[in-house]
Amino acid sequence: MKKLTKVIALLMAFMMLTGLSANAASDITVKNISCSMYGDGATGRGFCWYTESRAGTDLQLIKTASFKGSFEKAKTYSGRQTLYRGRYSHQVAVTDLTPGTAYTYRVGDAKKNVWSAPCSFVTDDMDNAFSFITIADVQASSDENFAHAALTLKGALKTLPEAEFIANLGDYVNDNTNDEWDWYFSNFAFANNKVTGVPVAGNHDGNITNKLNTFNFTNTFCLDESDNKSLEGVYYSFDYGNAHFAVLNTNDMYPMSQAQRNWLKNDMGNSPARWKILMMHRSLYSAGKNINKPDTIIMRDVLLPIIDELGIDLVLSGHDHMYMRTAQVKGDARVEGVEYVTEYFNGEETTFALDPDGTTYIIPSTAGTKRYAVNDDAIDPIHALAEVEFSTRERGGCFATTVIDGGKLVFKAYLVDDETQEISLVDEYAIMKTDENVWSAHDHDQSAFATVYASVFNFITALVKMLVSYVKLLMQVTK
Repeated sequence: MKKLTKVIALLMAFMMLTGLSANAASDITVKNISCSMYGDGATGRGFCWYTESRAGTDLQLIKTASFKGSFEKAKTYSGRQTLYRGRYSHQVAVTDLTPGTAYTYRVGDAKKNVWSAPCSFVTDDMDNAFSFITIADVQASSDENFAHAALTLKGALKTLPEAEFIANLGDYVNDNTNDEWDWYFSNFAFANNKVTGVPVAGNHDGNITNKLNTFNFTNTFCLDESDNKSLEGVYYSFDYGNAHFAVLNTNDMYPMSQAQRNWLKNDMGNSPARWKILMMHRSLYSAGKNINKPDTIIMRDVLLPIIDELGIDLVLSGHDHMYMRTAQVKGDARVEGVEYVTEYFNGEETTFALDPDGTTYIIPSTAGTKRYAVNDDAIDPIHALAEVEFSTRERGGCFATTVIDGGKLVFKAYLVDDETQEISLVDEYAIMKTDENVWSAHDHDQSAFATVYASVFNFITALVKMLVSYVKLLMQVTK
């Protein structure tokens, strides 16, 4: 009997120990993996993931050509972890990658040998020919709606399987809860774990004015933020091929800080890249519901002259959940006399704007289910400058593709039917450059301390301008 009691006790102890071990392992299970652009698209990536409990912050990386199912010969990197909203954010930055190389990686805890499934990405081969996908405003608040929005991105990858990165123009989530982020990452893992991301901070993604949710964006993505991190997002830039991309944080905009304005001038102004592309969440040209709001009016006054000065080719933004593409715009007016040429590009007859002056502004509607109507009362000169504008309500999720090959850029927008998932082309625009960008050195102080007086003056000036503009708008609407 005593022997039987001892056996039972040993069995119970074993079950307890293995149960505790299983629980401990589940607490450090990797979730919400992201691989983001970090500095140079040819050599850098930032990795982020979450665990419920404290764990190691380790990344194992190997060239896909050498990966035979084992990470035994992989290079290991370690990073930092942060306790955030009751769980742990892990981040590792890598800056010594080989250009034009496919990589396989996993993240987790090396000491406890707990790892994610293998993930992958590819670095820029610097041959000036590449493509990428753009989506905006998933902004779901249920697992079901995240799953529906994911169908849009699946359609995008089906349309452009060779895409080297995916830009998300912000508002990943609606209420910025842990559950919403878990739903986003679980539904979009098919893309996040295979393609590099370019995250843009939306006002729903961690904003002090949105239920005091702060620092969420910086704990969800590992970005080359330098001194550009704030309560509400990050602004950063990267090179890819012959293009330079700047990503703004438009949550920092009452009005946009002088530090961020100076950063943009220095960053874009000092880049010799042939193509200059700006990504941001809030839109400068939109026929959606937010265009008439005071914050947007302020932002237009602040940014439009800077964009004109820098000679930016394309501005991609979200926020307003409808589709709009402007004509070539400069000085808040249509550029006249744009010349067009037609020739074959990748087997298709394509019409290009030839060395156009000004900038094209595009909102690729929303990948999600929250869609806005066209705002007939949008401030002047929005409608006058729109080449294409429409609502995607009752139609489907929207995505865009951009292909760059040397001096040619081809942009296309598609809808994914809500019921059938049929993909249809709804807009396209192309630009051809026969000359290189003209650029000159910029040296503006970017420190917050040095620009504090300018920021106060700018705020007062912008507030007065906004009030004047808003009064004019109200008079326009009430006529």
